[in-house]
Amino acid sequence: MSTTMVRHGMKVSAQWRPVACSLFLLAGSPIEAQAGGIMDVDVQAYRNCVAPSPLARIKAAIGWQTLTPNPDKAVPVPTASSFSSFNTTVTPGSKAPLRSTLEACVPAKLGDVLAFYRTELGKLGWQEKPDGAVIAADQAQLAFTVPEGSAVLKLGRKNGNTSVSLVQKNSEAATKANVMPKPGQAALVFANSGDNEAELTINEQTITIAYRRQHALRLDLPPGEYSYELRVPDHPTRTDTLTLAVGDAWELTVGRDGAVQSPFHLY
Repeated sequence: MSTTMVRHGMKVSAQWRPVACSLFLLAGSPIEAQAGGIMDVDVQAYRNCVAPSPLARIKAAIGWQTLTPNPDKAVPVPTASSFSSFNTTVTPGSKAPLRSTLEACVPAKLGDVLAFYRTELGKLGWQEKPDGAVIAADQAQLAFTVPEGSAVLKLGRKNGNTSVSLVQKNSEAATKANVMPKPGQAALVFANSGDNEAELTINEQTITIAYRRQHALRLDLPPGEYSYELRVPDHPTRTDTLTLAVGDAWELTVGRDGAVQSPFHLY
């Protein structure tokens, strides 16, 4: 097991890379009213997909409704949506988001919602990738190349609705913030803004970040599931697992009060 101690002005292991912006914020811009908090977009969308009214079910079944984009929304959302939410992850001092997520529930057939998004995203200049597309009766997943980077659209069925999860990543913003994973890998940012040293053990490595300064380091890892321990004096040790997908960046943070926060999906 290798150990890296990080203090102000010290060099770190080549695998650990300093992050210029050490504190990451979630800037929420709700499209419609819903519960706040950070959670997986698929889970959030599914929880808010309440059963549509009998009339909406009939319209969806026989295809009476025409899905049109709501002109008041920042991203394409059908006017028929029963729920929608839009959030961005940004770094201080930057207006460009690292990651944007749209969650929505639409009382319509999956095929109709898929056709809507193919049309509307095409109008934005998004290019659908032919490889890896999944289209079935109860789910669909499409990948896109977008002007800012990449995006993934996921559709599913829940309570008579089609759930929508649209995640867009800004590769330029991630590169500037030094959280962009290496090709074929994932990235993990470890940040500490508390008043005590914080120690993280993951992938047979242990790193300690000094206190009273806002520090953040990035570790590049192969995609996979990792067990980790995050320890701060006078606080419970957090022992958990984290699944890192290729191209994703996550953050493990110790807050100003010394409490260990839940893992946060940065990019």
